[in-house]
Amino acid sequence: MTTAPLPFLAVQTALYGKLTADAPLMALVTGVYDFVPETAVYPYIHLGEAIETPRNAHDRFGRETVVTLHVWDRHRGFKTVLQIGARITALLDHQPLTIPGLAHIVTRYEFGQPLTDPEPPGDIRHLVLRFRIVTEQTP
Repeated sequence: MTTAPLPFLAVQTALYGKLTADAPLMALVTGVYDFVPETAVYPYIHLGEAIETPRNAHDRFGRETVVTLHVWDRHRGFKTVLQIGARITALLDHQPLTIPGLAHIVTRYEFGQPLTDPEPPGDIRHLVLRFRIVTEQTP
């Protein structure tokens, strides 16, 4: 058995595919980005930071990849980012995820935190969502 590759890119690709394939979600946002261009229009989703740790078993390699998604909107309330966050959570929490080259075990919602950008005029809303994705090496 060889060491399993780090699934960062495979997980990010799977998340991007799952989110962008959902018509109800895409009706709520202008895009899903790894790198947010300066010309991006609110509201949008940013595929953010990730932490990966081993989750090996006796006969196989596994990983836990904790990913952070950011929802951004220019609005004077949290309604829009919370609606988008609810749809993202419905798509990912304990739902199947196709990850090329890896067996998906589970995706679990860990937390969400709505924030207000403190810069004037104070109309940018930010929702931070975190999910734990457990994978194993395929035989």
